[in-house]
Amino acid sequence: MCVGVPMQITAIDGIAATTTDGRHIEVIDLSLTPDAKEGDWILTFLGASREVITLDEAKKIVAALDGLRSLMQGGELGDAFADLEEKGPQLPAHLQAALDAGQTTG
Repeated sequence: MCVGVPMQITAIDGIAATTTDGRHIEVIDLSLTPDAKEGDWILTFLGASREVITLDEAKKIVAALDGLRSLMQGGELGDAFADLEEKGPQLPAHLQAALDAGQTTG
């Protein structure tokens, strides 16, 4: 399983970016996100940027990762998934349409 980690770009040299998450500094491959620029937040997997994300998205992902890290160390989850709890569970559109049409089984 691969976990995406938000990183902020602090410098770019060709297709390589120096990034930080506030704790670590890493060099990340920007081949898949060529329009990324200094100051942008990117979602990284295994040393490569996969997507440019907003600061708000980065904060939510960091909160979730911090909550999971805490839980794995015997701590509390806290409000790591508060943004999801506010919405409640949601069905994908095609399943919601089937439910709305009265279908309750396959």
